[in-house]
Amino acid sequence: MEIKIDTHTHTIASGHAYNTIREMASMAESKGLEGLAITEHAPKMPGTCGLYYFQNLKVVPRKLGNLRLLFGVELNILDENGTVDLPEETIRSLDIAVASIHPPCYGKTSGREENTRAYVNAMRKDYIDIIGHPDDGRYGPDYDILARTARETGTLLEINNSSLRPGGFRENTYGNALEMLRCCKKYGTMVTLGSDAHVDVDIVNTEYSERLLAEADFPEELVANTSFDRLMSVLKRRARK
Repeated sequence: MEIKIDTHTHTIASGHAYNTIREMASMAESKGLEGLAITEHAPKMPGTCGLYYFQNLKVVPRKLGNLRLLFGVELNILDENGTVDLPEETIRSLDIAVASIHPPCYGKTSGREENTRAYVNAMRKDYIDIIGHPDDGRYGPDYDILARTARETGTLLEINNSSLRPGGFRENTYGNALEMLRCCKKYGTMVTLGSDAHVDVDIVNTEYSERLLAEADFPEELVANTSFDRLMSVLKRRARK
């Protein structure tokens, strides 16, 4: 299986990443990608860019060389109501939106029911396209409910390669992601493989996520980002237009 657009990456604008837009795009093109989504951390993440950064992304070209670019955001899910940290109008103006739970923004570890409600309520927003790294055992949901709701709402669930890297700070990611894939297979829920690259060399790194998909015997037809056009055809925000 070949991934042709990375749906989760960060530039120096996120505050703890290490390359510019042009450097990330150049690396993506050199790796043979058709597209690259740049999804900077939203404002509640310490050290990242502010509201005006996202409001002004319309000025940035959506093509560099032969590479097509999507400019979006990795939103922070703030509570069990699925509240996120950019205005709806701003999120709708972007090309793609990932929503994730991060400790600095979500706060203390909540119970499984509360975490499940947080993800479900985020997925019910028609401007959130992807749930990012829902594999973290510190904030683990009910994966059966997660996969079923993602299928019902047209939300993509992310297999995050960075989460699966040995020695990472998220908990029980491999086992959780494997359970999620089995639930996705049961319901026909689509996933996307995101590198979560914070440095250019890590773009479209699927070393661990592809190993996981093989163990789950996960069907390629349920992977959304095997081509740029395929991803665009299944993004929730495209379906509502």
